[in-house]
Amino acid sequence: MRFNWNFDYIKGSKIAYIFSIILTVTGIVSILALGLNYAVDFRAGSNVDITVSKAITAEQIKPIVKDIGVDEGDVTITPGADRVNVRFSNELDETQESKFKQEFTKLDASASYEVNTVDPEMAKELERNAIYAVLIASIGIMIYVAIRFEWRFALAAVVSLFHDAFVVISVFSIFRLEVDLTFITAVLTIVGFSINDTIVIFDRIRENLRFAKKTSKADLREVVNRSLSQTMTRSLNTTFTVFVASLCLFIFGGESIRMFSLAMVIGTLFGAYSSIFIAAPLWFTLKGKQVNKPKAVAKESN
Repeated sequence: MRFNWNFDYIKGSKIAYIFSIILTVTGIVSILALGLNYAVDFRAGSNVDITVSKAITAEQIKPIVKDIGVDEGDVTITPGADRVNVRFSNELDETQESKFKQEFTKLDASASYEVNTVDPEMAKELERNAIYAVLIASIGIMIYVAIRFEWRFALAAVVSLFHDAFVVISVFSIFRLEVDLTFITAVLTIVGFSINDTIVIFDRIRENLRFAKKTSKADLREVVNRSLSQTMTRSLNTTFTVFVASLCLFIFGGESIRMFSLAMVIGTLFGAYSSIFIAAPLWFTLKGKQVNKPKAVAKESN
């Protein structure tokens, strides 16, 4: 695909800013009110993932939960066509785990089990390390962009990256999607994909600045719009390729990578969107303030 669009991206960014602000506020409210739906990776307890040969309902599983001495309020049961997930907010001991499997086998003799248990200290450490990973990656990217370009490019890039990561987190919070370790991997992958797209655009802006007038904001506006038009084909082709691959993984992939694939689908779209309508226009806004500053008048020698 090749595109040659003469479009005022700076003007379009005003609508994008409004949309992003609304989405960000909604995400903040959702996270504060509902939090994130942490998987057992980030929450103490036991998670029993069962592969079944026939449909099993939650009502059939509840008596088993009661028999092993666990309160129904501390259990989340998610039945499916060929898999059933039972999440316990507390750790199961060996006796409870063995009895659960024994009783469930009466419902489906060919069922197979995968049990994961995380203690409270490990859950806190995993959550803390995940936050550190995202922050360290963002700081590293900001330093790299600042050295290669300038601080305005770096600031615009990091704002764009945090926007992409927070949008994905917000969507998972709003729709109560499960956040596990593969989700963190997806967020870091999205950050890498987004900064790659942003760097390509910034590099083209820098190249065009070398041969353009920089005497007014109109000149800068023309440079940014032209640079975005020149890189649009590359951005859309790359985004479309990654999006299709992620969507295929989400539809046809296994249960273990489903949340990773979904996060990639969402993050890929918003990564391209933020590079075009957030990062580049934000740099234009920051650079425009420098252009508008009156030049210092040299003092005449006596």
